[in-house]
Amino acid sequence: MGDKKEQFGRVYDQCIDKIYRFVFLKVSSAEVAEDLTSEAFVRYWECFNSGQNIDNPRAFLYQIARNLVVDHYREKGRAQFVSMDNISMADPVNLEEKAILSSDIKAVRQSLAGLKEDYQNVIIWHYLDELTIPEIAKMMGRSEEAARVLLHRALGSLRSKIKEI
Repeated sequence: MGDKKEQFGRVYDQCIDKIYRFVFLKVSSAEVAEDLTSEAFVRYWECFNSGQNIDNPRAFLYQIARNLVVDHYREKGRAQFVSMDNISMADPVNLEEKAILSSDIKAVRQSLAGLKEDYQNVIIWHYLDELTIPEIAKMMGRSEEAARVLLHRALGSLRSKIKEI
């Protein structure tokens, strides 16, 4: 049993920050993100501990987290994204830089919120979580070429949305 706990602990340590960030970018508060992230790991543990074969723990956790976010919004009946109050920024040198950074983050956040869910996911996974195209393709059940095309289209759509703001 100790070996399973050690394996789970390694997966937890490797994935907790990325799963939390993924959920946080999809929901409206840190508390909700913490709850959903915790639930994702509980569900992962239940499957892992029952002997279910999990080839890619990170992909499995992202799938659980994605489903939990969908369930969360079904229950709430609303769709929100991250509040600017919840984003901590690096300490800019002066207020002008802080204002520029804040407006840039706000524009990207608003634009990202307007994208299809697959587009949001592929951008978050590739640029924030630094997943490779093969990893993203496997998680989405697509070919690598389809994942590249999806990322390219997502970026094009994001650029268009940012220009509208």
